[in-house]
Amino acid sequence: MNGSRERVAVVTGASRGVGKGIAIALGAAGATVYVSGRSQEGGKSHPLGGTVQATATAVTEAGGHGIAVNCDHSDDEQVRHLFERVGDEQGRLDILVNNATAVPRELAKPGPFWEKSLDLLRILDVGQRSHYVASYFAAPILARTGGALLVFTSSFGGRCYMHGPAYGAGKAGVDKMAMDMAVDFRDHDVASMSLWLGFVRTERNEPLFQHPGAMKGTYGKFLENAESPALIGRVIEALHRDEKRMARSGHVHIVAELAREYGISEADGRQPKSNRDVLAAPPEPSSVVVR
Repeated sequence: MNGSRERVAVVTGASRGVGKGIAIALGAAGATVYVSGRSQEGGKSHPLGGTVQATATAVTEAGGHGIAVNCDHSDDEQVRHLFERVGDEQGRLDILVNNATAVPRELAKPGPFWEKSLDLLRILDVGQRSHYVASYFAAPILARTGGALLVFTSSFGGRCYMHGPAYGAGKAGVDKMAMDMAVDFRDHDVASMSLWLGFVRTERNEPLFQHPGAMKGTYGKFLENAESPALIGRVIEALHRDEKRMARSGHVHIVAELAREYGISEADGRQPKSNRDVLAAPPEPSSVVVR
């Protein structure tokens, strides 16, 4: 295992939210982190704020080296250029976090899928498909580096009904890709896995926490048990340091359970609980390989 200050990571979709927290946590461990996303200084501002430059600066301030890369993950050529740059500048890639995901406007709208627009399918483009493309261009570098980690941020929605069939299909597909890529990476000492996040306290979700009586509502128990993006990042950093990470490869893991196993807690000392018994248990990979 190389020292933490030699590690190179790419975190996609890191202008804000989960990706930003993961990038900063990796930076705090001394990593060089390429932060990719569409929101950039001088461009059209996002309603929730955040830019790749701001996240990269935060990574550096945390103790690492943040590198901002403007990249639209729906554009395969931009993704190819991202990883060509990483290969040219660093010659290695230790951690890839596939996190960039479209969040359709109607995602959480109640009602059956046919009463919503086809815009929901964007999550299969920037999400499931874009994760595959990023992994495709990163794979030669990950394999050459060895001892690397490929992570997909996913959700309990891969098993239980959550936000409808488009969301569920996207998350289930991501989980299966992590399983199958693990088979291809097995001989290259690259671990591939999918992580189920709990309810995460991000800029997008913050209004829910501020709403009067929110804790007494339908989502109250999930709000009380929310995870921070920083916790997720620290879990990913611990996974890469784990000498037994290859034994975890090809599986879907629950962030809260890994945090407990690694002894990682929130800044206030709170240990988020797993939603396994409330929502769903992760799928198990098959041992059968047909080539």
